[in-house]
Amino acid sequence: MLNSLSGRFLILTTVFVMLAEILIFVPSVARFREDYLLSRLERAQIAALALLADDMIDPSLEEELLRTAGVFNVVLRRDEARQLMLSSPLPHPIDATFDLRDGRALPLIRDAMARLFDFEPKVIRVIGNPVGEAGLLIEVTLETEPLRAAMIDYGLRILLLSAVISVITALLLFLAVRRLLVRPIKHVVGQMQRYAANPEDSRRIITPSAGVTEIRQAEEALQSLETELTQALRQKERLAQLGSAVAKISHDLRNILTSAQLFTDRIEASEDPGVQRLAPRLVNSITRAVNLCETTLTYGKAEEPAPRMVPVRLVDVLGDVLAAERLAIGDAEVSLSEDVPEQTLLHADPEQLHRVLSNLVRNARQAIIARGEAGEIAISCRDEGADWAIRVSDTGPGLPPRAREYLFQPFQGGTRKGGAGLGLAISAELVRGHGGMLILEHSDETGTTFVIRLPREVGEAGRTGAVVEKAETLPEKT
Repeated sequence: MLNSLSGRFLILTTVFVMLAEILIFVPSVARFREDYLLSRLERAQIAALALLADDMIDPSLEEELLRTAGVFNVVLRRDEARQLMLSSPLPHPIDATFDLRDGRALPLIRDAMARLFDFEPKVIRVIGNPVGEAGLLIEVTLETEPLRAAMIDYGLRILLLSAVISVITALLLFLAVRRLLVRPIKHVVGQMQRYAANPEDSRRIITPSAGVTEIRQAEEALQSLETELTQALRQKERLAQLGSAVAKISHDLRNILTSAQLFTDRIEASEDPGVQRLAPRLVNSITRAVNLCETTLTYGKAEEPAPRMVPVRLVDVLGDVLAAERLAIGDAEVSLSEDVPEQTLLHADPEQLHRVLSNLVRNARQAIIARGEAGEIAISCRDEGADWAIRVSDTGPGLPPRAREYLFQPFQGGTRKGGAGLGLAISAELVRGHGGMLILEHSDETGTTFVIRLPREVGEAGRTGAVVEKAETLPEKT
């Protein structure tokens, strides 16, 4: 109970109310002391006036007047003359004098607290203004013990009343907080626990209902989070199912391609010059398709196979890529250009590098054709010290702003109708496996430029991979 929010709030409320009552108690006791002394001055004034009316008062009556007033002596100043009106023997010497004509709060509080904690009986002198026009000044002497007893009695009553008020106030606040805050918070916590039991069930997503603004904002944020998480879990399940389906298709397709590979041996034996020119490329394409089928599932396992790092001439890999793209371009007005030094030798996996370049060039070609205007795709390579920088640029329409936030995310940012959004995701992972980076350098209405950065030397980074970087958060085109 005490560790709960409502229990701690109850305790804090009681403590704070008591502190507030204590702050009220101190000036209240000081005011009570002042009223007590003023009442003694008024009684003494009445007794003095009675004596003025008849100066032949019997001593026993004079003693009765002093006892009724609660004082020992009464001095009244009238017409600049100070006159001892009533007197009786003092049990103790006068300890202190207090002038009530100085009504400042701090001195009154200080004197009241000092008297409250002074346990020794003393006699004090009190000076004040007479009531009405009875004189210029009235002065009395009295004992402090009755004053202290009255202050203690008054203080106890104040504390008791404060305690009752504190308890009632704390209880009301406890009930109010429990209804307005604790219950909605418990509702949110309970809903989170129910959702955690089965996060894939969209019926368990919270529906904001709180009347308190802050709690409702928390519910709305939780609703958004749970909705995104449920969608992500469903997508993960679909990806797992897709991986299983691809595994079956890949298995059968590999068998078909293996059979096709056998027929290419006979095609190579043909004496037709056109067949002899195209047969090697056909053999290479079928071989790559077989290898791709064997490694398709690795993406579903969240990793591509480790690259087989060997020296490779970039112009050879790029030549195969551009030859295949020229066949795909056909009659479209898309030109291909390359600016790669013949001696450029990379340490890379030739098959994976072919896939990366093929994806980027194919994306550029599809973007230009989709716009319906003539365009150009340019591939260049430069030595930038520790890295090789391979740039693939196009004059296409650029990537749409909304799709930029899904760059390198599979099944999220395909900008081509029917595209799955896998091209850039796969390419980024392959480059990362080489210890390099795939970067989007530029994309607007004038075109798009991707940069492949590969380290010149093969080290641990080349075997373990590095982080994919991006200049902007943009999606792939496939």
